[in-house]
Amino acid sequence: MNDTDPEQHQQQLAEQQQLAGVADLAGLAGLAGLADPVRRALYHYVAGQAAPVGRDEAAAAAGIGRSLAGYHLDKLAAGGLLQARYERRTGRTGPGAGRPAKLYLRAPGQIELSLPARDYAALAELLAQAVDADPAGAARAALHGAARALGTRLGAEIAARAGPGAGAREVLAMAREVLGSRGYEPRENPAGVVRLRNCPFDRLAAGHRELVCGANLALISGLTERAAGAGRVRAELDPRPGSCCVALTAGD
Repeated sequence: MNDTDPEQHQQQLAEQQQLAGVADLAGLAGLAGLADPVRRALYHYVAGQAAPVGRDEAAAAAGIGRSLAGYHLDKLAAGGLLQARYERRTGRTGPGAGRPAKLYLRAPGQIELSLPARDYAALAELLAQAVDADPAGAARAALHGAARALGTRLGAEIAARAGPGAGAREVLAMAREVLGSRGYEPRENPAGVVRLRNCPFDRLAAGHRELVCGANLALISGLTERAAGAGRVRAELDPRPGSCCVALTAGD
């Protein structure tokens, strides 16, 4: 079942397509800045953090001076790859609180460029609509089966690398690596829960949240069960704003 009205979603897609040419040109200009290795390192550092980053932190991470870091960070923000905002990190307000710090975080937009033009998103949307339109649920079951089969293949590769004596934590680390290579951006929090900071199918999920989350869970469950054995690494639905709906934990 769609989370948005079909007519409204179609209008949103049409608007995205109308803006695609302009967005691609602007995105290309922003991406050109990543040819600089220092700027690229700063972008990857900021994008990998869960909270906004100040110039001092970014400079230390890149091994450069604060002024040079600020220059490159501002260029990344001007190119649409980062966002800049001002905050008082101490939480204090009023006289004596000091000046707000300029902080940077990854911009929420998406940049895509394909030459010649390709429109896989339109096909994905059509397929998602077809699955949602199946009243018997057979199409959804087939999607989940295909997603689990892909996850099982990925899990078999992890199992072969890990060997029979690998613990759940070791397998979980390998699963993070594989999921990271597929765009999920896994990050482990202090409680040992691995959350996926990015959904590679976010644009499709905007109109088909239940469908995409179910496919993600099937894929990642297939991976963990084949890689570590049932129950040793668990994948569960745990939706959070701004991240993928699946979380992983080790069960040793």
